[in-house]
Amino acid sequence: MTDGTDRPHSPQPDPASGSGGGYGFPPGRIPGGYGYPQPGQSGPLPGANPYQPEPAPGQGSGGQGFGGQGFGPPQAQPPLGAEGFPPAPAAPDAFAAAQPDWQAMADRTEAQQRKRRMLTVGIGALAVVLVAGGAAFFVLNGPDDPADKPVTAASGSPSPSGPAQSTDPKTPEDDSPTVPGEPNLLRDRSGKMGIALGPGASLGELAKRTEVRFKGTADSYAQGAEAAVDVTKSFTVSARAYNVAETGSRMAVSQGDGDSYSFELGFEVVNGKKAWVFRVQTGDKGQAATAQQVVVDNVDTTRTWALLTGTYDAEKKTIALWVDDKPAGQAQVSGIWAGPGPLQLGRARHHGIWSAAWDGPLDHIRVFDQALGKEQITGLKNNKPDKKTRATHQWLI
Repeated sequence: MTDGTDRPHSPQPDPASGSGGGYGFPPGRIPGGYGYPQPGQSGPLPGANPYQPEPAPGQGSGGQGFGGQGFGPPQAQPPLGAEGFPPAPAAPDAFAAAQPDWQAMADRTEAQQRKRRMLTVGIGALAVVLVAGGAAFFVLNGPDDPADKPVTAASGSPSPSGPAQSTDPKTPEDDSPTVPGEPNLLRDRSGKMGIALGPGASLGELAKRTEVRFKGTADSYAQGAEAAVDVTKSFTVSARAYNVAETGSRMAVSQGDGDSYSFELGFEVVNGKKAWVFRVQTGDKGQAATAQQVVVDNVDTTRTWALLTGTYDAEKKTIALWVDDKPAGQAQVSGIWAGPGPLQLGRARHHGIWSAAWDGPLDHIRVFDQALGKEQITGLKNNKPDKKTRATHQWLI
């Protein structure tokens, strides 16, 4: 901690000791010296702390909370301990205690791919025989409804609507948002890195897509098996976000679990205005003077879907923020600190503790090993990505 100006944080329950595996939680916390940056439009940040005290779980300043049960009345504030933090859980949660068997999941995925290839070959051979015999088959399928109309989700609550999805034929395995046999592990459609849901996060099933839902509480997050981004090189991180919170700091995507994040992308109140922010850390101690950010506060940030995209050009040493396919600005940086720890959804690391809990759903999460330009980001917004630009990881697409 620094000068006592830091906003209250809600500590996350640590995993069981020795859990190890793919999730990469360190055995202990490193005492942090991270000073929160002074809000600004871009560039170096002075020193005051822009982070606001978070509202009670599931409750914004002007609307109802959004969580595993959808939009509903505010939830009760849990009792606070002696230091103002919620008391630690009595026992480690199941997520921290049990880690997925990554090799077994990879083997199952490979076996399913072999089965699909064999099935495709068999269907093709049958079609040739039927055509040769003079048989003609016509399969009539109506087009997909262009509006992604919400249906009753897994939690029993409707969700905000999203864009129309691709009409390419897919097998049930291709459509599955999770790893087969692992209902709480988001499936990577471009790589092999799953993202495990914390106990307070849930999946919402809609007509043509699946979203991951966060309640704005300490246990509502998701964590990757490893770092998804090499921050010493050019990269792009993008997610479609629906923010329910009216106040505080709320990070949709970040990376790192040590003293500080390496980057974070999400919502924040800056100079009294609700804003989207992309921020990176350039120093290994997380000081305010070594944080750089790009902020946009002239767009809707609450209860509306937005595609948030942060880019880093390692050659030009610039970071940029895009909202939908509109550039919000850029800032010059000296580089990005490659802090330890994996990709995070729904939270970020500050002062060696977890904070900035996201409140609302996320989907269409993508990572690229290059800094995308306007045409490529427009393709992401329309869910028609450039075929020549392959994502290194993507979830809930």
